[in-house]
Amino acid sequence: MKTTLFVVLAISAVFAGVPSPEETKRLMDHLSDQEHFRNEHHNKQFDHDAFLGEDQAKSFDQLPPEESKRRLGIIVDKIDSDNDGFVTLVELKDWIRYTQKRYIEEDVERHWKQHNPDNDELLPWEAYRKNVYGFMDEMDERELKSPNSEGFTYSNLLKRDRRRWHYADGDQDDALNRTEFAYFLHPEDHSGMRDVVVLETMEDIDKDNDGKVSLEEYIGDMYKPEDGDEEDEPDWDGKVSLEEYIGDMYKPEDGDEEDEPDWVKQEREQFTGYRDTNKDGFMDETEVKDWIAPPEFDHAEAEARHLVFEADGDADEKLTKAEILDKYDLFVGSQATDFGEALARHDEF
Repeated sequence: MKTTLFVVLAISAVFAGVPSPEETKRLMDHLSDQEHFRNEHHNKQFDHDAFLGEDQAKSFDQLPPEESKRRLGIIVDKIDSDNDGFVTLVELKDWIRYTQKRYIEEDVERHWKQHNPDNDELLPWEAYRKNVYGFMDEMDERELKSPNSEGFTYSNLLKRDRRRWHYADGDQDDALNRTEFAYFLHPEDHSGMRDVVVLETMEDIDKDNDGKVSLEEYIGDMYKPEDGDEEDEPDWDGKVSLEEYIGDMYKPEDGDEEDEPDWVKQEREQFTGYRDTNKDGFMDETEVKDWIAPPEFDHAEAEARHLVFEADGDADEKLTKAEILDKYDLFVGSQATDFGEALARHDEF
């Protein structure tokens, strides 16, 4: 799901507000920029972002465990709106909606002030373009058109922003008011912007640019080898390890690779059985829209159900403060949980 990061100009780009490829990735679930599951591994950072809002989640990541738990306890008291000692599914769902609304509002306000410091009623496209992409005016034309170059990446980001701007611009005056700017910045949160989100998704996944998503492209978007799973380079340390000794004699034959995980096989079945509704072997724009924005699907409720399921020790479908604090690393981060997750990632390799 994630595109390649680029290096040169990164500092000036971030300062100017250029959306990085990470920020313009497929907008399938707007509770977090993180993936909830990657190659069958649960990502707690998604839950932290959903529960706290992305900015607050980052601040919790810097706290010692005891302070993180103490602050979580204060939050639990706020979530328990009827003060009955339990956090219900409805209360948790309402809290997640509140934190996401707060995060989006603060994010829009921050960017609006950055790009419109005089707080004018309208922000013209050209003013936004100069502020964000003005550095491209000094770049060599060949750099901007050379595939796989940084300039080419920025050119594509500019085109994507231009199109998204057009969709957000309700009166088509090529300038956005604050409400329209919120649509532009967070299209995943506004139903009228779903079409442009689908287009961006298609561009990210449709690798052969044939206007449709094949089964291979669908699976390839979700299933990639973990970092470090690629074939190892020789370490040239002047000695031969057991792995190098065995590896020199034994090479797996073509087709001997380890079978795909069960969840990948299930996704193949999902594609053929449910995603590809017209059974032509591909997903078109309508089918992609039904996939990434299914009608009547409530992201906040789905996340609330997930958190209750994971933390509900006595299976009564509601959470006590003790149950939440016992599973505090599911809800919030800390220096300890960050360190533990880093060790877990290391142990996978």
